[in-house]
Order: sequence, then structure tokens, then C-alpha cells
Amino acid sequence: CEILSSLPLQMSLYFNVYFFPFWWLITVVILYLKYPVLSDYYKFILVTIMILVSLTELIRLYLGYVGNLLEKVPELAGFWLLTLLPQLPVILFLLFNEGLKIHSLERAVHIIFAAFLSFQVVAAFFTLKRMVNTLAARFRLTEFHRLEEQRPGPG
Repeated sequence: CEILSSLPLQMSLYFNVYFFPFWWLITVVILYLKYPVLSDYYKFILVTIMILVSLTELIRLYLGYVGNLLEKVPELAGFWLLTLLPQLPVILFLLFNEGLKIHSLERAVHIIFAAFLSFQVVAAFFTLKRMVNTLAARFRLTEFHRLEEQRPGPG
């Protein structure tokens, strides 16, 4: 019985759980400080992004923990998709859009968060690939044994 969960992915998730409140607090404080100088559409975009990232990150981290530790493919696939689609592009938008008047501390925490997300996308992909291949092999082996038991003996 081979263990399929990924230790590097789990370590990354563990540190991400502790880093996210720090990232959130710094981002909210800096947003509060620069809010008066932002244009109206950037104000709306940043508030929407903070709500979206906050909700998505909680769900994403839960799915990552459950999917990796319990070796559940659907949960880990959901984690991978939530990392790849909404989270990574949003953080890259926050990191590289100069119209947001990015503060240096804000840039630093966004770089760390982007590094976490990038590593987790790669690690989750390879973990998912290994899990799916192993579970498919187990399924085929089980089906083979079931068919052998149903086959009538000679004579």
C-alpha cells in the first residue's frame, strides 16, 4: 500500500496557511492607506479581488489538505484548478499592474504568495498524475481479479 500524498505539497500548504493571514492583513492595510488616491474603477476592482481571494483561498487550502492527506483525487483536482485559474492570475494582476500604485511591502508579500501558488500548481499536478495512475492501476487489477473469479474452471 503505497503512500501517494506529496510531502513538499503538504509543507507548502502548511506554510501557506500561516502566511495567508499575514498577506491578507498587509494587503488590507495598504489598500486602506492608498484607497483615497486610487481611481474609482481600481477601488472597485481591488475590493472585489480581496473578497474573491479571501473566499477562494479558504476553500482552496481546505481542498488541498483533504485532497493531499486523504489521497482524494476530486478534492486535489479542485485545489489545482482553484490555484491555477482564479488565484494565480489575480495575484499576478496585483503584482504587475502599475496602475494600482504598488507599495514595496505589498510587492514583497505578493511575490511570496505568487511563489507559493506557482510551486503548488506544479506539485499538485505531479501528485495528481501519480494518484490517478496508481488508482487506475488498482482499479484495473481489482477488475482483473473479479473477472478471474467469475470465469468457470476447466471441465
